[in-house]
Amino acid sequence: MSDISLLQQQLGIQFSNVDLLKESLTHRSYINENPSWNLPHNERLEFLGDAVLELIVTDYLFSKYPQYEEGRLTSIRAALVNYVALSKVAKTLGIEDYLLLSKGEARDTGKAREVILANSVEALLGSIYLDKGYEVVKDFVYKHVLVGVEEIVRRNLDKDAKSLFQEIAQEQFKITPMYKVLEEYGPDHHKTFVVGVFLNENKVAEGSGLSKQEAELEAARKGLHVFKTS
Repeated sequence: MSDISLLQQQLGIQFSNVDLLKESLTHRSYINENPSWNLPHNERLEFLGDAVLELIVTDYLFSKYPQYEEGRLTSIRAALVNYVALSKVAKTLGIEDYLLLSKGEARDTGKAREVILANSVEALLGSIYLDKGYEVVKDFVYKHVLVGVEEIVRRNLDKDAKSLFQEIAQEQFKITPMYKVLEEYGPDHHKTFVVGVFLNENKVAEGSGLSKQEAELEAARKGLHVFKTS
C-alpha cells in the first residue's frame, strides 16, 4: 500500500485508528490473493457508509428543497450517490492509488472499476463515521459529494433522457412520446436493437443498444439534441 499518511492529507482527515482507513480500501479480491493480510475486506464498512451517506444527503435535500415532492428528491439523491458520481469523487480524492485489489481487478478499467471505486467511497465514509463521528463525516459529504447539487438541480441532470424528453414533448406539443423497435439484428445472446422515438407518426430520432431500454435511452438523448437544435 502507498503511504497512507499522504492519503490522509488528501482527505483532510487524520485517523485515530488508521486500520479503519486501510480496511475501507481493502477489496475482497485482495484478501483472496493475500490471505495473510490482517484486516477484513471493506464490505461491512461499505454497508455502514451507504446508510450514513443516504441519511446525510436525504436530510440536506429535505431541508434545502422544501418545494420538491418525494419523487424529485429521490431522483436528485440518486444522481448524487450513484456509482458514476461516487467513482468521480474517488478519483478526485486520489483513492484509486491506494486501493488494495487483486491483480485481475487492478487491470480492469471499465464499469467494474467504477463500481469498486464507488463502493470504496461508501466504505471510507463508514470508516470516517466510526473514527471521527457524524459531524465530521457530514462535513466531508457536504464538501465532496454535495458540492455539485445546485448544478444537478439547475440543469435537471437528475432526470434521465426519457423523462426529460417526455416533459419537453408534453409541454411543447402536448404529445406523449412513443418508442418503437425498428430493427433487431445479431445472435440472440448479443442482439442489437434499433428503436425510434415518435411524436404521433413523426419519428424524431432513433438509437441503438444491446437492450430495448438502452436503445430507448439513446433515442431520447438524440431526440433532446433535435429539440435543442430545432
